[in-house]
Amino acid sequence: MSQLTDLESQQNDPSFANIWQELKWRGLVHVSTDEVELEKLLAGDAITYYCGFDPTAPSLHLGNLVQLLLMRRLQLAGHKPLGLVGGSTGLIGDPRPTAERTLNTKDTVTEWVGYLQAQVRRFLSFEGANAARMVNNLDWTAPLSAIDFLREIGKHYRVGTMLRKDAVASRLGSEEGISYTEFSYQILQGMDYLQLFRDYGCVLQTGGSDQWGNLTSGTELIRKVEGKHVHALGTPLITNSDGTKFGKSEGNAIWLDPEMCSPYAFYQFWLNTADADVAARLKVFTFLSRAEIEALELSVAERPFAREGQRKLAYEVTSLVHGVEATEKVIAASAALFGNGDLSVLDEQTLAAATSELPSAKIDDAGLGIIDLLVASGLSESKSAARRTVGEGGAYVNNAKISDPEAVISPEQLLHGRYLLLRRGKKNLATVEVAAR
Repeated sequence: MSQLTDLESQQNDPSFANIWQELKWRGLVHVSTDEVELEKLLAGDAITYYCGFDPTAPSLHLGNLVQLLLMRRLQLAGHKPLGLVGGSTGLIGDPRPTAERTLNTKDTVTEWVGYLQAQVRRFLSFEGANAARMVNNLDWTAPLSAIDFLREIGKHYRVGTMLRKDAVASRLGSEEGISYTEFSYQILQGMDYLQLFRDYGCVLQTGGSDQWGNLTSGTELIRKVEGKHVHALGTPLITNSDGTKFGKSEGNAIWLDPEMCSPYAFYQFWLNTADADVAARLKVFTFLSRAEIEALELSVAERPFAREGQRKLAYEVTSLVHGVEATEKVIAASAALFGNGDLSVLDEQTLAAATSELPSAKIDDAGLGIIDLLVASGLSESKSAARRTVGEGGAYVNNAKISDPEAVISPEQLLHGRYLLLRRGKKNLATVEVAAR
C-alpha cells in the first residue's frame, strides 16, 4: 500500500520517540495492565506484540481498522508485530452479548482466513529488523487433543473467574444462555498468548476494550504457567459524539473489502463525519502530525462550512485502506456528478458506486427523448414539468445542458454503453440504465 510505504519516512518522527504518550494523545488507551511499566517497555528495546482477528466474516471492518493502525504505529516505533488470524477461534466465535453465533463451516472459515490475512498484510511491513509475522492459531490448536487441552490449559482456569467476564455474564442473564463452545473461547485466546509468548517472546496483546476479559485471560495464563508478567492494552470503543455506534451505515458495517463497501461509499462515510467527531477521528485513523490535526481542528471550529477537516479525513483514511489511486477516482467521481468533471473518464465500477444511491430507472431503448427520460427517472412528475425544466435551462444529460425539449438521446451518449446521468438543476440527480441487447 503506497500510502503506508510513505510512512516509513516518519519512523524518526519525534512522536514515535515516546509511543505510549503518542497513543494516549490519540485517544487509543482505555485500559492497560500497567501503564507505568508499559511506557518503560515501549520506550526500550524492540518488543514483540500481537493482535488477533477472527474470520467470522469475509472482511475486516472499521473496528478492526483501529487495531490495524495501532499495530502499525507500534511497528513504526520499532516494535515487532504478530498478525494473528484465528483459524481455530474463528470456528467458534467470540461470545456476543445478545445471542449465540451461527457456526460457519470449516471450509468457509479457511477461505476467510486467507481473505483476512491479505488485509492484515497491507497494514504491516514484513521486511527489515522489526518485520511482521503472520500466524494462525489453528497451527497449534488442531494437533492438541481434548484431553491434553483440559490437562495442560483448562486446569489453570477457575470457573468463577470465567463467569465474571462481561460477555459471559450478560449471556448468562439472557433467555438463551451461553453454550460451552462459546464459554470456552476465552481459554483458547489465552492459550494463543501463551503460545506466542513461548514461540516469539511476545509480551503485549492489543485489542478493543470490550475484549478485555479475553486479553487478561492470556496474561493470567502466562503468569500461572510461566511465572512471567506480560501486558495487554485495550483501546476505547469508538462512538460518535451523539452516543450512536460508530462504523454503522443504515445497520451495515463499513467493511474494508472494496467488494463489500466500495471506495466511493467508504470515502463518503468519512466525508459525512460530524464536526464534533473530526478531530478524534483524525487522531485515531490517520498518521497526520499533531500540528496538522490541530490546524484542521481549528479550521472545523472557525470555518465549518469549508469541511476541510472532513475532506482531509476522508482522503487520508480512504488512501490508507484502498490506495491513493482509488481515492483520486472517488474524488473525481464526486466532482463529476455535479458537473465539475468529465463523467466519461470514470471507470464503470466507480461510476456505479457513485450513483448507487441515486433514484434510477431502466429503459429498453436509448432513443428516448429528454422529456420522457426526466419523467421515467422521477426527476419530473409530468411531461409538462419536464418541458418547463428544459425551457428554464435546468436539464442535463451526462453534465451537458439540454436546451431542446425535442432532443433525443443517442446510443453514443451512453456511458459504458448503458448509463445516463440526468440532472435537474444543481443537485437533483438520477440515473437511467439501458437494458443490454
